Amino acid sequence: MTVLIAGCGDLGTEAGLRFAAAGHDVIGLRRSPGKLPAAILGIAADLSKGAPELPGDVDTVVVSLAADASTEEAYRAAYVDGLQNVLDAVARQDNGPRRIIFVSSTAVYADAGGAVVDESTPTEPTRFSGKILLEAEDLLFARAREAGFTAVALRLGGIYGPGRTRLIDQVRSGKAVIPDQPKHTNRIHRDDAAAAIVHLATMAQDPEPVYVGVDDESAELGDVLRFLAGELRLPEPQVGRTSDGGAGDKRCSNRRLRSTGFTFTYPSYKEGYRAILAGEGARHP
Repeated sequence: MTVLIAGCGDLGTEAGLRFAAAGHDVIGLRRSPGKLPAAILGIAADLSKGAPELPGDVDTVVVSLAADASTEEAYRAAYVDGLQNVLDAVARQDNGPRRIIFVSSTAVYADAGGAVVDESTPTEPTRFSGKILLEAEDLLFARAREAGFTAVALRLGGIYGPGRTRLIDQVRSGKAVIPDQPKHTNRIHRDDAAAAIVHLATMAQDPEPVYVGVDDESAELGDVLRFLAGELRLPEPQVGRTSDGGAGDKRCSNRRLRSTGFTFTYPSYKEGYRAILAGEGARHP
């Protein structure tokens, strides 16, 4: 099949390479298509401003957008305007795609006080990031009902992986602080996130509308920091009050994604961070 990846950054490129390795034709939309590997046919596009005419044989679309900055304006330009422009380009095709995967975020859920969150949990975001992502999801599902394609929102936790070393850098620099209040974290390795995209796009049975994309272990941040300190043979970070005061404490469940037969290469932060510390993989430009 032909796969269009709208937003070919690190995650989109990794997904594209996996589609290509499985024998699919892959087209990638991004501002700097020259940076894409040869397996992906790059087309220049600033999706916040519009999308180019698409080839008529696109079977599957993956929308993997990223905001230029952590501002409301940048989020809206990327996730709402960008998605709208991609959907408009899709609508201009004679034969539209059968399946569209939108990469969303667990930010659409509110703080749950440490409780378990899954696809049935009400979406009640309190921050602009979650509100805008939820607006984008609603747009996707509304257009799917009109056009008849299958829409999937994959709500990813925090992505880490090659080149995404914020926590490692904090521990190495001595700036890491273990929160004095419980704070669960939900993450997924970039490679597992890309594999989940490919899995949901190619699975034989019709996917559910929403999947939570996180690994098996919703770990307390303090445990992750202690683990990294041990792997780096550095002293444990001190316990103290953090700037967010423990906000956003929730434990996201991947049970629905697991139930489709998907398996994780990095089922917890331990396997994933050990791979990063061993220098495995590379971040795509």
